Parts: sequence; structure tokens; C-alpha cells
Amino acid sequence: MTIEEAPIPVDQILDEATRIADHLLDVQTRVNGQIDAALAELLPAVRQRLGVGGGEDADLSDLVNARITGLSVVVTPAAVATVVPLSAASAATTRAGRRAVADIVRGDDDRLVVIAGPCSIHDPAAALEYAGFLARTRERHGDDLEILMRTYTEKPRTEVDWKGFAYDPFLDGSSRISVGLVATRVLMSRITALGVPVAAEPLNALTPQYVNGLVTYNGVGARNVTDQTARERVSGFSSVVGFKNSPEGSIDAAVSAVLTARAPHEFLGVDHHGVSAQLSTTGNDTGHVILRGDEDGPNHSAAHIAETRRKLAARGLPEVVVVDASHGNSRKDHRRQPGVVRDLAGQVAGGERAIRGVMVESHLVAGRQDLDQRHPERLEYGKSVTDACVDPGTTEEMLAELAEAVRSRRGAGSRAVQEDDATAARPPR
Repeated sequence: MTIEEAPIPVDQILDEATRIADHLLDVQTRVNGQIDAALAELLPAVRQRLGVGGGEDADLSDLVNARITGLSVVVTPAAVATVVPLSAASAATTRAGRRAVADIVRGDDDRLVVIAGPCSIHDPAAALEYAGFLARTRERHGDDLEILMRTYTEKPRTEVDWKGFAYDPFLDGSSRISVGLVATRVLMSRITALGVPVAAEPLNALTPQYVNGLVTYNGVGARNVTDQTARERVSGFSSVVGFKNSPEGSIDAAVSAVLTARAPHEFLGVDHHGVSAQLSTTGNDTGHVILRGDEDGPNHSAAHIAETRRKLAARGLPEVVVVDASHGNSRKDHRRQPGVVRDLAGQVAGGERAIRGVMVESHLVAGRQDLDQRHPERLEYGKSVTDACVDPGTTEEMLAELAEAVRSRRGAGSRAVQEDDATAARPPR
């Protein structure tokens, strides 16, 4: 019986994730011991056959791991997937979500993708309540919008701060990473079981393995868009992928990333056991640019869209743009997001077809709050601990505006086709 068939009470998700992680860590410790024993038995014979000197090994204690203060066993993706398997409902949600978003990106579906949700996940109960809200909006706007939920459990930090639910799920600096990875998979499984596809922003090569089969859309953040390893990594992702412009506003960096990700690559990665492996990829033909504004201000205007289209066309890439209504485009003021969406809706209604998606930061309660890791129990329920978000009522208004814009664009397209047909049917003079 899967977790979706016998759901864990929402207030016990972290407790259950801890129990699962403890069992898996015990297994992994035993497996690691067996690996060490096997290598200790086999490697001396290999050294002998290769003629490697058998002299006394040098003392490397001051050269290796000189600044590492701890090294702990971590659960593996394969083990987590075994005890937290995907249900048929979750798999169906991801499969349908990926197909729909890919079709929109490729222009085969005239709807808009909307990725809405908290800046970061920190409370499973609030995340699931918000997912319920999105499930209702998907029913309401499904003809015009493909709505996904932001389930970001890793947070890039400019300097030093809380790194996200996957790394510190108890919000207290205890850094129970194995628990966070298990809890992330449990939470995404619960959300997708509701019929809501999810989006993520992975920050390293390891974490995507823990949610394999669950993520419809992966974004590469502004701080990572120039990272060659990130570009190569997503070339093998099964999900749809987008690249944000850099923090200082370079759209060229995002265009270059799209070009790189669409190509096949060979690189060093990890398998589902967390073991180093050479990976070969096909390239990801869903790669596209995400405009998120920059340190000088917004880049969502019609002129910015046109310039981005020009840059993409110049590199032989599809003219596909997703726009983040938050971050630089809202000047980091959540109350400006509706204005950004209003501008985008006007462009869409006016016939702009390059805009294929919109991102919105939204949660149960508007605004944000500071996390005190000494007293995480003092947090207000449903309010972001990272970037400020808009509330569900404001979100619903923005979704309705975008849905109406899609209908207007669709109607304009139909009228244009009818006019072309009528023109073609007129007899020559």
C-alpha cells in the first residue's frame, strides 16, 4: 500500500520522514560497511597486478578534508524511492503535466502555463492546503491555463541563510538532510496525488534523483544559469526546463544556456544509488528562457519580449518566453505582481504568442516573515519565510485575468483565420 493510499496525517509527515530516514540510514551504513570490506579485500590484489608500489602510504591528514568537520551517511535516491513509491495517481499527474507543458512550450497547445506557489516550502501542512487551492483553480481555468505548483525545497542564498526544507526541514539549524529529502518526496507525492503537477528549482546534481518521476517543470535559477554543469545536467532531465536571465539581467546568458541544454552531452554525474557515473544525454528540446527582471528593474514589457525573441531567433531557437512576475519584475515587492500580470495579459490578449508561461509567488497569507531558528514554532501559519507572496484571493484574480487573455488571443486568432479564408475565397478582379 502506498503513502497516497494510506496518507500520513499532515502533521506527522516530518515524524514519518524521520522514521523512514532512520531505517534507511541503518541500511545504508551496513551497505557502506560491506562496500568498504569488499574494496579492502579486492584492491590490494589490483595494486599488485598493476605493479603499484607497496611502500608505506604518505600521511595525508593535513592535505585531505582539512576543513571537513563531519561526514554523515545519507539516504540514497534508490532506497527512498523503494519505501516512498509513486502511486498511479501521482505518475498520471506528472505524465499529463509534462505532456501539457511541453505542448504549450512547443506551440501545440494555445493555453498558458502558470507556475504559482510559495517562494519556498517550509511547512508541509500549509503546502498541502495551498495545493488544494490550486487543485480548485485547475478545475476552474483548465481550458485556458495549465497551472503548476511551486514546490521549491532548495533555496539559493546570496550569502548565508536557511537553505531550504530539503536541507533543514525542522527549521532549527539541525540540518537533517536525509529527513528533508524523504519529506520532500512524501510531500510532492501527496501534492501530485491531488492532481496538481509540481515545479522545482534543483541546486545540485543529487537532489533531482530523490524526486524522480514527480517534477513536471524544473527551473534553473538566475545564480546558476551560467553554470556549465547545470546546463549539461538538465539536458538529460525528463521534465520541461527553463533558464532565468542572470541577476544582473543578461538574457544572453539564458539564451546560451538554452542552446547548451538542447544539445546532447557526456558528463560525470550520479546514478540512483548516489554512485558516480558517466551520463549520456539526448538534449532537452523543451529548454526556454525565463525573464525575471534584474537588479535595475523589470524586463517583462513588450519591448523586452521582442528583444528576447530577436535574440532567440538569431541563435536559431524557438521564440518561447516564460515571465516571472516576482523578483526583479516586481522590484521584490509582492504587491507589484498583479501589475506585471496585467501587462502580460494585455500582451497575450493583443496576440503575443511568444509568452508561453507566467510565474507567480503566492501563499496562504500575503507577505513574508523572518525565520528565527531558535523558535521556529513562532512562525505564522501559511506565510513565506523567504520572498514575500500574494494571497490566494489576489492569485485567483491574476489567474482569471490570464485566462481571459488566452481566450481573447484565441478569439483573435480564429477571427484572423476566418478573414484569411474569406479573402482567399473572393474571386479575382
